Amino acid sequence: MAKIAPKLGAVVEPDDRRIHERPTSTGGGVAMLTGLLAALIVASRLPGFAQVFAGSSEALAVVVAATVMFGIGFLDDLRELSAPAKVAGQVLSASLLAVLGVTLFYFRVPFGQLVVLSADWATLITVLLVVVVANSVNLIDGLDGLAAGTIAIAAGAFYVYSGELQNAGVISEANLGPLLALVTLGICLGFLPHNFYPAKIFMGDGGALLLGLLMASATMTVGGRVVDQFSGQVYFFFAPIAIPFLILGVPLVDVALAIIRRAYRREGIATADKDHLHHRLLRMGHGHRRTVLLLWAWTALLSGVALVPTLTGSGDAVLPFALAGVSILLFFLLRPLSRVGQEKDAEIQSA
Repeated sequence: MAKIAPKLGAVVEPDDRRIHERPTSTGGGVAMLTGLLAALIVASRLPGFAQVFAGSSEALAVVVAATVMFGIGFLDDLRELSAPAKVAGQVLSASLLAVLGVTLFYFRVPFGQLVVLSADWATLITVLLVVVVANSVNLIDGLDGLAAGTIAIAAGAFYVYSGELQNAGVISEANLGPLLALVTLGICLGFLPHNFYPAKIFMGDGGALLLGLLMASATMTVGGRVVDQFSGQVYFFFAPIAIPFLILGVPLVDVALAIIRRAYRREGIATADKDHLHHRLLRMGHGHRRTVLLLWAWTALLSGVALVPTLTGSGDAVLPFALAGVSILLFFLLRPLSRVGQEKDAEIQSA
């Protein structure tokens, strides 16, 4: 793709919105989608995954939805789409995912009871979850290797978590979630050598949205199918559905801050700026690689905190406080600059 992309016009030029300094091929999402298809085809031929593919349309649903989601992103890479058009395409992809069988069945309200979702609610929440996670991944794809490394850590942690649920008998061997998490991990690890600073190729919106859809699908097929509490060990936090949000803490915090920031400025949610977490770290004096490594470390820390009760069978009472402490620390380290700080920062940048 690095060689083909320039012939397709899939090249990202440096500008005021971007960090990179030279024209770089995009469209790495094509290779990611190819890796997904190859992995699922191989898995479908292996006896160990026979239960996952037997009599279920979920794998087909992921392939169809992933292809549509990638297509919307790749089209935006080639010729920039309007925000409504991109969201409409994402909703279409998520709707196909739900119609073909990948949805939440249950949702446990924090401090509340298990809610059995009707077909209408299941579809609506599925679409919302896919759109939120896909755009969260897309927003952090601003530095070389950041999104691929973050999702690799998240997918690896989620694979460990879902494996523990399978060992405890909470989810069946036919569950697609662990396989999706493992394939997502492989896609990211295969892409990283070509994408780490200085990147030879970008994943583009096509690749970022694809990774978001895969993580959302893994979430729903694991957490959204658990009726009972995690009886094999101490029950994890509020519900199994919570873990992907904890593991994906960095991109989700980033998207929440972006929405608040743009609402305060009375700007559109899709308005681009240079106030994301990675931009703040760069302005604090960290280099490109160190910024990426720091955000990888935050993702690994959040993932580790989330996994400790599941792996050890203890510590769930301490978990909310540990997460609150990590979140507060992250906020104070990366909090928005005051007006005076912003003026000084502008002076430094202009100098």
